[in-house]
Amino acid sequence: MADPKIEILYGFHPVREALRANRRAIHALLIRKERQDDRLKSLREMAAERRIPVQVVDERRLTEMAERGVHQGICAQVGPMPYNDLADVVETANCLTGSSFVLLLDSLQDPRNLGAVLRSAYCAGVDGVVIPRDRSASPSPLVSKASAGAMEHLPIARVPNIVNALRHLKKKGLWVVGLEGGAERSLFDCDLTLPLGLIVGGEEKGLRPLVKQHCDFLVAIPHARVFNSLNASVAAGLAMFETYRQRSPRRSTA
Repeated sequence: MADPKIEILYGFHPVREALRANRRAIHALLIRKERQDDRLKSLREMAAERRIPVQVVDERRLTEMAERGVHQGICAQVGPMPYNDLADVVETANCLTGSSFVLLLDSLQDPRNLGAVLRSAYCAGVDGVVIPRDRSASPSPLVSKASAGAMEHLPIARVPNIVNALRHLKKKGLWVVGLEGGAERSLFDCDLTLPLGLIVGGEEKGLRPLVKQHCDFLVAIPHARVFNSLNASVAAGLAMFETYRQRSPRRSTA
C-alpha cells in the first residue's frame, strides 16, 4: 500500500524546481539507467548537496511510479506540498512588494488548468495563491508537471470558504477584482496597480454569484470577435500579465 505521505514528482522541471525551492522533503531521486546528460548531472549535484540518495532504475519502474505520465527519465519521492495559512500569504505579499498581488481561484477543477495558471502566476509576479479545499483541483504532481515546476515556489493557501478569504483580504487593504466574461468594465481600463486580490472562476460557470457580490470590481477581457469565453487558464494569464504590465516601468521581454 502506498504511503499517503509520499508523492511522486516526475519530469525534469518539477524535480529540479522542488530541489531549488527546498520547501518540501525530498526522500530520493530515481533516474533511468540510460539517462546520462548534463541536465541529469546538475540534479545529481543538487541532490548531493542536500544528501538526498539517488537510485538508478529501469524504465518500467519510472513509468509505474509516474502513473504513465511523461517522466523524462527522472522521478523524485517527496513529501506533500506544504500549504500556507491565508494570513501568511497576505503577510508575505505585503512584505515582498509595495503593492500586494494575490490570486484567488474559485473552483478551478482541471489540474492541467491549475498548473498552467500557477506557471503564469509565478512568471507574472503573483505573491501568493488562494484555492478552496472543496470543488477544486489540488496541488498534485500532475499540477506541478503542468506548471513546469512553478508550483514548487508559490505560497498556496487552501481555505474552507473563498468568500471569507475575500473578506479577509479586503480587511487587509486589498481591492478584489473579479474576472467575469459578462462584465461591462474592461480589464484594460481597470487600475491594477492597487493592492490586489484577483479572482478567477471555474471552467464551466465562472465566478459564483456570492463571490461576485464580494468583488469591488468585475472586469471582462475584450474580444475582437463574438465567441464563447476564453479558457480559464488563458483568461487568468492575460489578467495577471496585464497586472504585471501596469506595475512594471521596465518590462522584461524574456
